[in-house]
Amino acid sequence: MTENQIPEGAEREVKMIGSAAIDGAPIAYIIVLASVATVLAFIPFSIVLGSGKGIPLSQSIYPLLGWLLGPLAGALASGIGTLIGVFLAPYTAGVPAIAIWGAAIASFAAGAMVTVRNRQYWYLGLVGIFVSELVAYAYLAIARNGIPLDTFIAGAFIDWSSILLFVLPTRTLFARMIGSKDLIRVGIGIFCGTWMICGLAHLSQVPFTYYLFNWPEPIWKMLIPVIPLENAMRGLSGAVIGTGVISGLRAINIVKPKEALY
Repeated sequence: MTENQIPEGAEREVKMIGSAAIDGAPIAYIIVLASVATVLAFIPFSIVLGSGKGIPLSQSIYPLLGWLLGPLAGALASGIGTLIGVFLAPYTAGVPAIAIWGAAIASFAAGAMVTVRNRQYWYLGLVGIFVSELVAYAYLAIARNGIPLDTFIAGAFIDWSSILLFVLPTRTLFARMIGSKDLIRVGIGIFCGTWMICGLAHLSQVPFTYYLFNWPEPIWKMLIPVIPLENAMRGLSGAVIGTGVISGLRAINIVKPKEALY
C-alpha cells in the first residue's frame, strides 16, 4: 500500500472484550470519575447559610457522571467519590448520609434521562420520589413550622421547578442537546440539565437538613435569592467542566459506556 492510498474494505468496529463493567460502564471509568468527584470535594464554592457548611464543587459534576456512565454506574461513582470526600474533606461534606444520598440520586436521575426503550419510563419512579420529598418538605415548613405559603413557594423555587423540567419534554430536549455534535448546544444542554438535576438533588436533601436545622422564616427569606444563584453557579461550572470533558472524550475516541448520553 502506497503512502497516499486510501484503505478499502468493511468498516471495523472496536469493542472491549472481557473487561469488568457495571451496567455497561467499565469499572476503570467508575474509579477514575469517583476520584474526580473526591478531588473536587476539596473545593468549596459557596456556603450553606442554614448550617455554615461549604458546598463542594463536586456537586456540579454529579449530573455529568450520570451522563457519562449511565444511571447505575454514575450513581455508584458519585456515591463512592462523595463517601471518600466525607473523610478527606469534611468541611464541605455536611451531613454525610444526606450528602451521599444527594450525590447518588443526582447521577442516577441524570442517567435516567435516556430515551431508550427499556429505560424510557424509569423517570416516572424518580418523579414519585421527588414529589414525595416536596410534600414532606412542604409539610415540615408550612404545617409544622408555620412558614407562609408564598415564602415556601419562593424558597423552594429550584425544587418544584426542577420537577416540572424533569416531567416535561425539556428532560429529553436537554438529553438530545448533550448528545449533539455542536459543542455550543452541548454546553447549553449541560447548563440546563445541571440546573434541573442539581435542583432535584437539592430537593432530595433539603427535607432532611430542614428537619435537622429547622431554620426560621427570616432565613427562608434570606435564602430566596441565594439558592437559585447557587444553582446557576453549579450549572455554569458544570457546563464548563462537562463541555471540555465530553469534547475531549470524543476527540480521543474512547470507548463509550453502553448507557452514556454524550
